[in-house]
Amino acid sequence: MLILVKGAGDLATGTAIRLYRAGFQVVMTEVAQPTAVRRTVAFSQCMYDGSATVEDITARQAEGRLQAKSLLEQGVIPVLCDPQGEILSQLPFMAVVDAILAKKNLGTSISDAPIVLALGPGFTAGVDCHGVIETMRGHDLGRLILEGTAIPNTGVPGDVGGYTKERIIRAPADGPFEPLAVIGQQVGAGDVVARVNGIPVAAQLTGIVRGMLPAGIPVTAGMKAGDIDPRCQSHHCFTVSDKSRAIAGGVLEGILYFGRRLNLWND
Repeated sequence: MLILVKGAGDLATGTAIRLYRAGFQVVMTEVAQPTAVRRTVAFSQCMYDGSATVEDITARQAEGRLQAKSLLEQGVIPVLCDPQGEILSQLPFMAVVDAILAKKNLGTSISDAPIVLALGPGFTAGVDCHGVIETMRGHDLGRLILEGTAIPNTGVPGDVGGYTKERIIRAPADGPFEPLAVIGQQVGAGDVVARVNGIPVAAQLTGIVRGMLPAGIPVTAGMKAGDIDPRCQSHHCFTVSDKSRAIAGGVLEGILYFGRRLNLWND
């Protein structure tokens, strides 16, 4: 069973890894210059480095359908620069997972495949997809929603170690991003961790840098550019997060639930 995962950020990557380990073949799509900050656990890094490995699973950038098929045969997850999702009409996908997390629907339709799932707000189960996966931290994180929508975006990051918005590194201005700290580095409150056009960005708490945009990427004022984890566990920077695993579990549940209803497992 071939599954298309739209987006290749950290939550999409956790989803792809869960599906891959469950025995499904996965193809992913991305934009040319992704802005995922958790780059050490995001297959979107393929757009910069050509390949990426997360928890011993490797993804590689693919150029079109034939190369994607070749990588699938090698047990590698193909990641295509394909923001319009043109690959959808070129391979026999049985399921599509919209994991772009744009907080709105950028073009996914319930008719895209026999099973269409979407992560987070911006989608309505039964209208533009078959099921929605809750992405808000809390009691319902990872829940498969069969009717209605996910919790609306609050604009406030989830609580990690007692911190919410303080965890996020945001660009202070428009311009090229200049990281001064690296993922996995411990920093203290007040330490300068990045600059944009000479304007410094200081950490608001003590913790481990868990995410950081690559050098030179253009940012806009207020844009999320990094993430500091107050739990100070460096291995968290290089493994799939608890949130990602919960969401991935909801996606796998959705694939199996709708697959059974469609009698896809009879063979």
